[in-house]
Amino acid sequence: MIIRELCLCLGLITGLFAGTHSLLAEGQDRPNIILFIADDMGWDDCGAYGHPHIQTPNIDQLAREGMRFDNAYLTCSSCSPSRSSIITGRYPHSTGGAFQLHNPLPADQITFVELLKEAGYYTSLAGKLHPGKTTRDRFEKIYSTGKKETGGCGEWVKSLQERPTDRPFFLWLASLDPHRPYSPNIIPKPHTSADVVVPPYLPDVPETRGDLALYYDEISRFDHYVGEVLDELDKQSQRDNTMILFISDNGRPFPRCKTTIYNSGVKTPFIVRWPGVVKPGSHSNSLVSTVDIAPTFCNVAGLKGSKTFQGVDFQPLLKNPEQTIRDHTFSEHNWHDFDDHQRSCHSLRFNYIRTAYTDFPGTPPADAVRSPTYQVMHKLKDQHLLNAAQLNPYLVPRPAEELYDVINDPHELYNLVNDPKYQAELRKQRARLNRWILETEDTIPQTRRPNGFDRVTGDAVKLPSAGKKK
Repeated sequence: MIIRELCLCLGLITGLFAGTHSLLAEGQDRPNIILFIADDMGWDDCGAYGHPHIQTPNIDQLAREGMRFDNAYLTCSSCSPSRSSIITGRYPHSTGGAFQLHNPLPADQITFVELLKEAGYYTSLAGKLHPGKTTRDRFEKIYSTGKKETGGCGEWVKSLQERPTDRPFFLWLASLDPHRPYSPNIIPKPHTSADVVVPPYLPDVPETRGDLALYYDEISRFDHYVGEVLDELDKQSQRDNTMILFISDNGRPFPRCKTTIYNSGVKTPFIVRWPGVVKPGSHSNSLVSTVDIAPTFCNVAGLKGSKTFQGVDFQPLLKNPEQTIRDHTFSEHNWHDFDDHQRSCHSLRFNYIRTAYTDFPGTPPADAVRSPTYQVMHKLKDQHLLNAAQLNPYLVPRPAEELYDVINDPHELYNLVNDPKYQAELRKQRARLNRWILETEDTIPQTRRPNGFDRVTGDAVKLPSAGKKK
């Protein structure tokens, strides 16, 4: 704790007196900051990213009035590790133990939230956090997630209305949508099977279309509450001095999406609206990672941040979207209902994936295992009606290495590891991933953690008692 407090003090002193990288004009008030986080929303499942049918008018408005990032990546496609990474500015395996699902963030980890609070920001959380009580304690005020009928967003506007008006504010507004389970008729105009776009790694059958349509409904409910917050900002005349960032914590809860480190798992929507700084309707193709959020928010607030942050400030892209702040992003997958250990290195063109536990199939998370989509896939598999991409979650052994050209093969269906034309690129990606593993002191666990659920039914299984061998 002493070391942590010293780091906090040094970070604040450095930020307040040694200059910063903020884009604020001299004399301008420090901006308010709002972070919207969807729960299990695929990166392209909104109108702003080209979906033709999902009803997302408010997210689309943010994109029209701000900047859309087309190559933004998460550090992990798993709820709590992803959020722990965002709030600490560190990769999940570097958070002191919060790299697996439900593992709490250790109390000695520094987050951007307390740095903002110490610098005079009012900090509030409304909705889902997930990394544990020690993380909730960093906020000045906590609002409940509310009822599932509100998608966890029922107190978002209240958190904005009850803020102190004499201080800049940071709001962490996190939905429960579109996390499973789903219910019908939760929005005035529900999506239909005809609205659905089925990716090629899922079977295009009525069960899948119906499942995706309900998932779309939850995205639209989330979007509604985003709109309520935007309206309240206008009422309070805070629109022009508020930076908004909208992201998702991981991919959609379907097979070959959530918990994978394919694009369908770790690519995220990433939209910034900041009037007077970000050009309306702009977009950036440059790489950005959610590990970059913590240093950026601190710098936006006039702080240099913490030396513990492993990300970089993405503010240069807000003024010049063609700039480059990083050549690669890195992602990881650890225990999430089922044990696994995967790492990836992503450039603008290629995604390189390394799997340590090749003897395990890539089973989706338990809630997706229980889904109508995966249950019908079992039947189609037995009838030999799934194509190679759709059989991916059942594959054993899995390849130890995968390399995909994400520009020419956006769904990552063709592994190029054994293609002679890509051996030079493969060697480059291996070297980059190896260097990152060394720099971040990443390791493969010496023991494997027991699976918590059945891979076919998604039912919970009884785990061995502590201290006993499996």
